[in-house]
Amino acid sequence: MRRRSVPDHLSRKELKQDKIRESLEHGAEAVYSHSQAAAILVGVVLAVVLIYGGWKFYSDRQTVLASAALDEAMKVYNAPIRQPNVPVEAGEVTYADNLVRAQEASQKFAAIADKYSSTSPGKLARYYQALTLLDLEKQNQALESLKKIVGGSDKELSAMAQYQIATIYARTGKIDDAIKTYRAVADLRSALVPRPLVLLELADLLRQKNPAEAITLYQQIKKDYPSPAVTERADRGLDLLASKS
Repeated sequence: MRRRSVPDHLSRKELKQDKIRESLEHGAEAVYSHSQAAAILVGVVLAVVLIYGGWKFYSDRQTVLASAALDEAMKVYNAPIRQPNVPVEAGEVTYADNLVRAQEASQKFAAIADKYSSTSPGKLARYYQALTLLDLEKQNQALESLKKIVGGSDKELSAMAQYQIATIYARTGKIDDAIKTYRAVADLRSALVPRPLVLLELADLLRQKNPAEAITLYQQIKKDYPSPAVTERADRGLDLLASKS
């Protein structure tokens, strides 16, 4: 049986139908590709939402746990020292002396800070741990804890830590470091670290290193912060300088 020959050339009608068919195929492919892209985009967005939701739930849960633990540690930190012949109420937490209390509080704060380091209560626990280390005369360890806070997202807590660092430097004879740090804290203008206090501490140190600058600073403090307590302390610093001249 002879095979029918295939025409070498298609008619215009057939060509037109083929072009329509191709257009429909390309259109279908475009729609399919667009649908795939949209599905992928929706999937990505959904994944991000789920991840964020999971992270937010975990973060909030950690903050709640850290806050509860911090409350318990603060009860130790603020617990009264037992006085001889003074009765203690049932259930009241008391300590025989400051060192025992500071030691126990320090351990609790350290545990919270290590376990919940990414939470606000955890960062605050690190600060209080440093304070208890100072009570225990462990200045170097206190400095290490405070330096972990400086530069963090909580600017007020960072300023508080810097102030404590400057105080440690001053107590340990590192006057130049203390002066530099007090200047930095004063420039921060923190709401929780009173600027007049920082400037007075700075002026007191400058009495030793730069008396002329100390006089100028005391006078400026009196002008900018004319409260009785601030003025009295500034005058006391000026009197000490006058007695040495």
